Amino acid sequence: MDAKNYNEKAINDVYKNAHIALQSISDLLPAVTDDDIKAELSDQYEGYEKIIGEISTFMAENNITPKDINPFKKAIMWTSIKMKSLVDNSRNQIAEMMINGTVMGINELKAMDNEKENLDEKTAEFVKKLLDLEESYEQRLKKFL
Repeated sequence: MDAKNYNEKAINDVYKNAHIALQSISDLLPAVTDDDIKAELSDQYEGYEKIIGEISTFMAENNITPKDINPFKKAIMWTSIKMKSLVDNSRNQIAEMMINGTVMGINELKAMDNEKENLDEKTAEFVKKLLDLEESYEQRLKKFL
């Protein structure tokens, strides 16, 4: 894969990572009854929205078409979130679900960050920025366990 295609795939992966988090929060928020964790998730939603906006602008400026999350994957995520939160919507359960998803995102981003010498400067910056954001969110969510 040439460098241009590699970087397009990488920035799309970062975009999808943030978009999955945003979608998960959106699916989960209606089930949240605890005001403190609801406020935390709302704050995280805004953070993900902001970085998605920045990535979208970068992609538009560079004629890169964002690739959306696979509809089947969206349906599986939605079903899983709805089932788990229906059974238990305690702040502990909500935090655990969000931490698990966040850790998956962190792992993906960390692998990309470890290969940053293969990324262009701006893509590497977005990887690092989202990685830092997700690591801070993971730490913040732990107080709800």
